[in-house]
Amino acid sequence: MKAILLLLRASMVLALPAFVAAQEHATHHPRYRLVDLGTLGGPISYGSADGPGGRILNNAGVVSSYADTTQPDPGAPNFCWDADCLVAHAYRWRHGVLEDLGSLAPDASSLVAHINDRGWGIGASQTGNIDPLFGTPQAQAVVWTGRRMIPLGYLPGGTETVGISINNAGQGVGFGFNGVADPLAPIPVGFQNRTFLWERGQMIDIGTLGGPDALPGGGCDLQRPGTIVGSSYTSYTPNTNTGVPTQDPFLWDDGVMIDLGNLGGTLSMAQCANNREDVIGSSNLAGDQVSHAFLWRNGQITDLGTLGGDFSEAIWINDSGVIAGSADLPTPHIHDAVRWKDGKILDLGTVDGDACSRGRAINAAGVIVGGSSDCANFLHAFVWKEGGPMLDLNQLIPPGSGLRLSNAININARGEILVKTAPVDTPPNDDEDLGHVALLIPCDDDSPCENSINSAAVQAQGPVTHAVGAASSTPASFPRTWQSYRSIISGKSFPKK
Repeated sequence: MKAILLLLRASMVLALPAFVAAQEHATHHPRYRLVDLGTLGGPISYGSADGPGGRILNNAGVVSSYADTTQPDPGAPNFCWDADCLVAHAYRWRHGVLEDLGSLAPDASSLVAHINDRGWGIGASQTGNIDPLFGTPQAQAVVWTGRRMIPLGYLPGGTETVGISINNAGQGVGFGFNGVADPLAPIPVGFQNRTFLWERGQMIDIGTLGGPDALPGGGCDLQRPGTIVGSSYTSYTPNTNTGVPTQDPFLWDDGVMIDLGNLGGTLSMAQCANNREDVIGSSNLAGDQVSHAFLWRNGQITDLGTLGGDFSEAIWINDSGVIAGSADLPTPHIHDAVRWKDGKILDLGTVDGDACSRGRAINAAGVIVGGSSDCANFLHAFVWKEGGPMLDLNQLIPPGSGLRLSNAININARGEILVKTAPVDTPPNDDEDLGHVALLIPCDDDSPCENSINSAAVQAQGPVTHAVGAASSTPASFPRTWQSYRSIISGKSFPKK
């Protein structure tokens, strides 16, 4: 059936009107200069630890995430920060310079999960201590402001925190464990999972919808102060279908947590919100067998639907309320990138020859980026703008880079695009764990359009100021823990690509 679908799509693009339209669109679409951000000496630079929708490119063109060093992880082989068991550090890339932001202890790993428009990053760092509850390297949420590293501390009774997002007002959001026993916690560590707000040195637990746990959503560009979205158990009573209590999405606004409801099922989550407090996420339908993307606006939750299949996901929403994500077609395991606008779903298709695609981000102008795939591995990073068609970003950069652009993960207001890459001779694989992050910068006749490969200068971390009471790191393989958290609470059964 997949082969039939590919043949059908191939025959459609051979039609002359569609071919002419595609050529005209490509002519008017900007080309890009590729800047390989490199690494801190090791083989890999990573996308956001927040997963799909995580923001690590801001509107000033600054990138902050994490990358491998050459140092073996001292926790190897059992408690590695990353799959390749190398120490990784948070970094900030700005004006061609890759800056190592360091960590809270020697031989410790760190990461930035989210960046605001001031260039501040939030994430986590190991501290060199062993967690007394887990017996593994311990982690603590950290904010980087310029070259200052600020440990955020822990929730009362807890020994682990992770930063997830930070707004332009400097308010940080994250989650941690509070030491209260909870066998049904979404992140199954045996203790309650709670969301915190950090501001000016103070961390507060924002509470729940009535159950033991609440976790934040990670994504988009929410800058409205005092606003958090996520998901929370509404009681302590497990459901028959899922074995855990009902989990609803929430909007927390200046101290008040609002239950956004659901689409009939017992597992739902909020992904993110825009600055008008439109909230997107995913919710199971009645029976908890399928999950649809939703939009919550002005007290009303709306099922965004699919392309005829069982599942859909909303990943990013801009301030105009336009949403990027993906949705299943009637053929099992086939999904396309989609746009939702004014209540209508639009199939963005795939890069020619691919069977599937997923939308990952949208900017203020409504330009959508993501990855086109064979339904198992991302193959081609894409860009789409009004009028279509989907364009392969590999065809919009100068030749000779030696890199395959596999997936586009962020796009900012200036039209700059952050992509994951791998060497062209690398077999398709899980490219989130391979290759480098690269920035695509629009170029035209008045600006040079030459690739910059592995040319970023690496700058050592400068002096850092530690707050009193620093120290800590996470359960084994923290980024895997975070991604497990997202799959557990989402209630979705999407294949990754």
